[in-house]
Amino acid sequence: MMKLLMYMVFMAPFFLFQISWNLFQFMILLMMIMFISFSGFSFFSLISYNYGIDYYSYGLIILSLLIISLMIISSNSIKNSFLNNFFLLVNLVLCFSLILVFCSLNMLIMYLFFEFSLIPLLILIYTWGYQPERLISGLYLFFYTLFASLPFLLIIIYFLINDMTLYFCMEFFVPYSFIIYLFMFFAFMVKLPMFMLHFWLPKAHVQAPISGSMILAGLLLKIGGYGFIRFMTIYELPFLSYSYILYSLSLMGCILVSMVCLIQGDVKCLIAYSSVAHMGMCLIGLLTMTTWGMLGAYLMMLSHGLCSSGLFCLANFSYERYGSRSFFLNKGLINFMPSMSFLWFMFCSFNMSCPPSLNFFSEVFIINSMMMYWYNSFIYFIFISFFSACFSYFLYSYIQHGIPHLFYSYSSGMAREFLLMLIHLVPLLFLILGLNFFF
Repeated sequence: MMKLLMYMVFMAPFFLFQISWNLFQFMILLMMIMFISFSGFSFFSLISYNYGIDYYSYGLIILSLLIISLMIISSNSIKNSFLNNFFLLVNLVLCFSLILVFCSLNMLIMYLFFEFSLIPLLILIYTWGYQPERLISGLYLFFYTLFASLPFLLIIIYFLINDMTLYFCMEFFVPYSFIIYLFMFFAFMVKLPMFMLHFWLPKAHVQAPISGSMILAGLLLKIGGYGFIRFMTIYELPFLSYSYILYSLSLMGCILVSMVCLIQGDVKCLIAYSSVAHMGMCLIGLLTMTTWGMLGAYLMMLSHGLCSSGLFCLANFSYERYGSRSFFLNKGLINFMPSMSFLWFMFCSFNMSCPPSLNFFSEVFIINSMMMYWYNSFIYFIFISFFSACFSYFLYSYIQHGIPHLFYSYSSGMAREFLLMLIHLVPLLFLILGLNFFF
């Protein structure tokens, strides 16, 4: 693990020179190939100096490296602007902190980088964001995360005083208390985000540049689910006893947020709210504490990371040409950009979990685990699926059909954009073939 981290540390001096974007991207992809080719993947794998990986972190680290390299392709408008080297440095720091979160065996190191990942994201939003409202959205993001994670730090200090260790693999003696349960998982609920703690997400998404949106949807929301997976093993009995509270909130939240999607006037806002609905499904899978639920939630994290990131890229393509993200101005894209229309259709279909995508398999696993947990869950699941299909269909039909307000012009996609969308799409289709990996 240390060779990956040192690789990234030694990339930092590059930014003193006028580094080419292609070289930076190539180095990130090379690191991903190095990571995939590490040999000896067993239970005790790659454990060195407080860092190690298992199957959960394996997929998420590969996703991190992939999304970071795709962010570089998508940020074409920043490429020729002022501070472009600084932008690459911010991305590298973000990538570094995310990988440390996913591979750390120590709670304190995980917590530190969990919090630290907020700083590069704020720099991205404040420096390269779009409207003046980005200041207030950054404030929302900062205070939500800060307020939620301080109780979590108290829990870590409590563990250290009582058990004299902070390693995940140790056995902790924790009192059976709802307050400790709430403190431990509150930080992850905000990051996930759970319904009622999600107000920072649409604001941060809408004001962030395309790279900020991709990293938010693709990776930062996954830290919440990853934290749940790591900490539920430490705190099993209270998690079983109290999870029905979060379970019922998530069930209702998924339905309500899906309905909120139908009244949005901003394309990015709708995709951001759809992220809340999908991560609510992911949380439902985790709360059931069954093998199917865990696997479904994990696959949902991977598939949502690719699918949501792809939708934000598509929204950005039309924004670069139209100069607006409004539904009322982004009409008739099937006439304006016919080459992108098929990709919009594919990603909207995958967003509502159509087969043969990875999203479909994750939802099959989650519905099974929901019915094991509480049989009548399927009634709610029918509504969640229906409204999810509604807002995906609404997004596609509203944007693609109608008369474009630039009806005399025509634009085709660039090779860079098609490459970007293809790299998002191919894993969504072909990761299903690797499901043997889990069984």
